[in-house]
Amino acid sequence: MSNTDRTYDLVVWGATGVAGRLVAEYLTEQYRSDDLSLALGGRDETRLRELETALVEQRAGWEELPIVIGDATEPESLRTIAEDTRVVCTTVGPYTKYGTPLVEACISAGTDYCDLTGEVNWIREMIDRYHDDAVDAGARIVHSCGFDSIPADLATLLVQSFAIDEFGTPCDLVRIYLEDGRGGVSGGTMSSIVEVFQATSTDPIARKTLQNPYSLAPPGERDGVDPGVQTLPSKDPLRGEWTAPSPMAVMNERVIRRSNALLEYPWGREFECTEVVPVGSGPVGLVGASAVTVGLGVATAALTFGPTREALRRFVFPDPGEGPTKAEIEDGYFTIRVLGRGTATDGPFVVESRISADQDPGYGATAKMLGEAAMCLVSDEIDSPLEGGILTPAAAIGDPLADGLRRAGLGVEVGEWDPDQT
Repeated sequence: MSNTDRTYDLVVWGATGVAGRLVAEYLTEQYRSDDLSLALGGRDETRLRELETALVEQRAGWEELPIVIGDATEPESLRTIAEDTRVVCTTVGPYTKYGTPLVEACISAGTDYCDLTGEVNWIREMIDRYHDDAVDAGARIVHSCGFDSIPADLATLLVQSFAIDEFGTPCDLVRIYLEDGRGGVSGGTMSSIVEVFQATSTDPIARKTLQNPYSLAPPGERDGVDPGVQTLPSKDPLRGEWTAPSPMAVMNERVIRRSNALLEYPWGREFECTEVVPVGSGPVGLVGASAVTVGLGVATAALTFGPTREALRRFVFPDPGEGPTKAEIEDGYFTIRVLGRGTATDGPFVVESRISADQDPGYGATAKMLGEAAMCLVSDEIDSPLEGGILTPAAAIGDPLADGLRRAGLGVEVGEWDPDQT
């Protein structure tokens, strides 16, 4: 994989943070120095050296891991790092606060980039400010390569590819189900959530970004038939059970719509997608859906109101740098199911895909997803017509990312839906 034009194939930026360390651990466990020129990046040299020592002692095939030092407040240091590597994989958030200088550096150097952001307002800013520059530079800037939003985005791509191959037409409706899961949160994740709500309270563009279902589409194409996120309990049109709004829908749905737009609408301009939480059938299902809806509404209201948002940040949320324990990560799991409905010449059909993992979705599994997204960029294992721009995982990488997730031990399946096995 190594390219002699650059010193490194890949830099893990923020390697000493909770998520960054997990990515570094995954990559050094899954790959070897003969296959990958990997460097650890951040601003604290002492902590980076400690991590290097620990990884070299624990991992066969790694005699050393170079260290690169930089600071988000010193753009020149980031430019040097970007110029020295083929791909930067960053876990340093909140991205609204720390991410822009690194994106600028990577575009300037023509360096590929991937991150974990779920900050839809910041992605919108990157699209409007830098998409054309990234296209001209041939730099693939791939946002949201973790639990936000690879499972929903990639599973939708798999459903649509299967439908087109098997039935000759895409699905006009896709439903994403947050089936099951358990995991912890870190201070970094909660800081990112606070940043989003802080931005929407002061910035009218950020507020409109969260209100418009098509806010991540290219300029001039930010409208359509899709009504956006589900806000109330509702009977599911495909499974017939009660569903509640999903807390991830605001991010994931917009990423999926951007994938469709970037790929020049292979799923049609009237394509609709909705992410929900299934809770069961009958009166019990309705009660459960109502409880989830009320809980999500209360949390949203608390984060929207400045004083309660600040109180949560100070007294409830973990501090930056804190995160789940190794045991908690290993004890986590998730399943994302996607159903797509379409109509072929011989009648309607439904396609199903699933992406699942037996680790914490936001940390153990996310480290694998981000790591494999980065490796696809390093190896140029890409099935996409796009050579640069502000991109999504599905549009930037495509089907090879599914193979990467399988290599990492995640479950990835696609086929015709059998409702009897639901």
